[in-house]
Amino acid sequence: MPTPPKPAKVRDPFFDNAKFLAILLVVAGHTIVGLRSKVPAADAAYIYVYLFHMPLFIVITGYFSRNFTFGGGKARKLITNLGVPYVIFETLYSIVEWQVTGNKFSISLLNPVYLTWFMLALFMWRLSTPVWQQIRWPLAVAVAISLISYTGPLSGQLDMHRVFGLVPFYVLGLCLKPEHFEFLRRRWVRISGAAVLAAGYAFAFYAKDHMNYKWMYWRDSNKALGVDNLVGTGMRIAMLLSAVILVAAFLAVVPRRRTWFTVLGTTTIYAYLLHGFLVKYLQYKEWDHVDWLQNVPGMILMIVVAVGVATFLCSKPTVKAFHWAVEPSMSWAFTSLRRPAAKPKPKPEAGIEPPAGS
Repeated sequence: MPTPPKPAKVRDPFFDNAKFLAILLVVAGHTIVGLRSKVPAADAAYIYVYLFHMPLFIVITGYFSRNFTFGGGKARKLITNLGVPYVIFETLYSIVEWQVTGNKFSISLLNPVYLTWFMLALFMWRLSTPVWQQIRWPLAVAVAISLISYTGPLSGQLDMHRVFGLVPFYVLGLCLKPEHFEFLRRRWVRISGAAVLAAGYAFAFYAKDHMNYKWMYWRDSNKALGVDNLVGTGMRIAMLLSAVILVAAFLAVVPRRRTWFTVLGTTTIYAYLLHGFLVKYLQYKEWDHVDWLQNVPGMILMIVVAVGVATFLCSKPTVKAFHWAVEPSMSWAFTSLRRPAAKPKPKPEAGIEPPAGS
């Protein structure tokens, strides 16, 4: 009898919904940056979003990397879905930086430009997955590495501070199980999540006048931020905890059912990599600094535009137009897996019988 085909794996709409809503935060945060100096609400929103929007993406990415190995074509996907797009967009953003700033044109794959750092960091995190899966206390080790990495300056190449500093969120994703997300479905957890998100934005109004916003970038050592290692380590622990709480609260309020934007959550990488060109253009033209936008209605207008842009960049026309760059087909570059040749068995010498059972 022929073997019946395996049923197609059904995607959980919850995670696609979460990714789409998260990319809206990313694009909105980049869009309102020019309003921060004159609009307190925009300044607070910027800090609020930056406290947890990338940790959110990293946790989800880590969760879906739990089964990563170097077999089954996954190593190829690591190259085609992360390595090659990183090279392409690193080159494109280098060209944009050259045109906008007027500086000498240069491309350095070891020094990520703008938002391409996430692709490089994710490439290295995913490579390290088999190691984390064999450590007894992976999350504790990852937190220790993160805190130690900020006690001194690291090389700017490969964005090492972010790679080491944000790795706890990736490892947290690796450690999560489906029942952890089921816990977030409870009614009281969802209500609490909404309250925590509201309180987080209120706290951002206080934080904007009492902390350096560069803490949210995760790219500077404690000394570079003007604090000693004791204060810096305490601040990093507070940021790690705050991000985890806000990520959990955000996931608690994400819709579980299929919605009109569920399918858009499958292509958020397009919005992430492409929206930066529009942001750079707005900054070059200084459109985000015009006087009539320097108020709360202007901030709301910019957020609405950001939501529209992010939605369009996740849509089918965008995917069709930029598939060659974001998800290139690279089958021509690969061959079948090469395995080491088996060591030939030694031939018995003439006149000598091999031992029984050999």
